Amino acid sequence: MTPHSTTVVRAAGLGKRLRGPEGELRILEGLDLEVMPGDAVSIRGASGSGKSTLLGLLAGLDEASDGEVFLFGHALSPLDEDERAALRAGQVGFVFQSFHLLAGMSALENVMLPLELGGVGDARERASALLERVGLMPRRHHLPSQLSGGEQQRVAIARAFATAPRVLFADEPTGNLDTVTGGRIADVLLELRAETGAALVLVTHDQQLADRCDRRLVLEDGRLGELG
Repeated sequence: MTPHSTTVVRAAGLGKRLRGPEGELRILEGLDLEVMPGDAVSIRGASGSGKSTLLGLLAGLDEASDGEVFLFGHALSPLDEDERAALRAGQVGFVFQSFHLLAGMSALENVMLPLELGGVGDARERASALLERVGLMPRRHHLPSQLSGGEQQRVAIARAFATAPRVLFADEPTGNLDTVTGGRIADVLLELRAETGAALVLVTHDQQLADRCDRRLVLEDGRLGELG
């Protein structure tokens, strides 16, 4: 463990470079960030500024070119893909713009899945309680194709919170939704985060959603700035 083990996520000198047709492209450079338990942090920036890349690095889904990411006090760079997955298991939740629900499973089965994979005995009861919490129990037996975009995202949020994660990473959670539906999704996401005490790190173009977070960051020219 590190001296910063109380942090949920910490980035130190984080950099990401990619090889392009015209040479090396620097996406992120010398980036520092600390997320404490219960923090709600939003990251905004122009399209192509590297927001989703940063989220992937913080979650250990991608590897940095420079610097280090610590997740729950553990440095990620020495870990292989399986070890990073084991560290995330049950402690990290994800919500994506495109929902990522399994098409052949009902809403209830999608929420039960991470619980069953984790060996939780009362998976059906816990999943049902979460669907009730997001207002979708009447739709629990519907497939994703039978649900609206907003309903699918509510299922995805219920699934993300199913294992009571310590941190939830959200990548444009309202990006595919109209303004009214997006507002409702933001309500559900932030209410569940407040109830569970999970830290939230979200990337968004939605200024209203960003402004509802405790900390508001802007990614520009590969570096993070914090708004007052």
